[in-house]
Amino acid sequence: MNVLAFDIETVPDVALGRKLYGLDGLNDKDTAQVMFAKRREQTGESEFLRHHLHRVVAISAVLRREDSLTVWSLGEAESDEADLIRRFFDGIEKYTPTLVSWNGGGFDMPVLHYRALAHGISAPRYWENGTDDQSFRWNNYLSRYHERHTDLMDVLSGYQPRAVAPLDEMALLLGLPGKLGRHGSEVWGQYLEGNLKEIRDYCETDALNTYLIYLRYELMRGNLDEAGHKRESELVRKTLREAGKPHFNEFLKAWK
Repeated sequence: MNVLAFDIETVPDVALGRKLYGLDGLNDKDTAQVMFAKRREQTGESEFLRHHLHRVVAISAVLRREDSLTVWSLGEAESDEADLIRRFFDGIEKYTPTLVSWNGGGFDMPVLHYRALAHGISAPRYWENGTDDQSFRWNNYLSRYHERHTDLMDVLSGYQPRAVAPLDEMALLLGLPGKLGRHGSEVWGQYLEGNLKEIRDYCETDALNTYLIYLRYELMRGNLDEAGHKRESELVRKTLREAGKPHFNEFLKAWK
């Protein structure tokens, strides 16, 4: 079985913001500030934008298949949004993996749905619900209660909104590195400064935390025994060591 744990990073879609609020001529930073202010007016507190107002700037993944494990960010730092999203859905088309996320059902996938729609990206395997492949009738990517997309935050909370936990805190609970001093709220500032590599590195560590929580989840469910869990964890460590990248070395150092 192929498993793809993933995470996305987003920034405000300032081009859409200009259209919505008549902000022609305003720069990206000021346009985003207007968008945040409008959102605070709607919510009374939070400036976190609605899903369709996000633009994807990074998609990172951990792919476990056969005897291999790969950790990477899709495309290149200079890749446009359409290319990143197309690569993501092409991977689903090729491998039909079990998707694993943390709040992917509540955030990542709805954002990817809207942005794929905007770019006209075809993803028939992802949208299959059993019409052409009967196996998808009982286990598809779209149903909240199916395992083909396992949103760990949703499942572990028992589908109770009041019981959900943040990824970084759950990672720390399990002795995993968590966010290593970074936070998703910093992505917009990093993007404005042109730090796409740092954003992609940060996204990769979130995907790693998600995958390692999934391994513990599989141990809890009995799909892995202790020896299997240790073997899979060691494969992650080996993969990161061999890559020799600074953010992977930092991750390994913080992993108890």
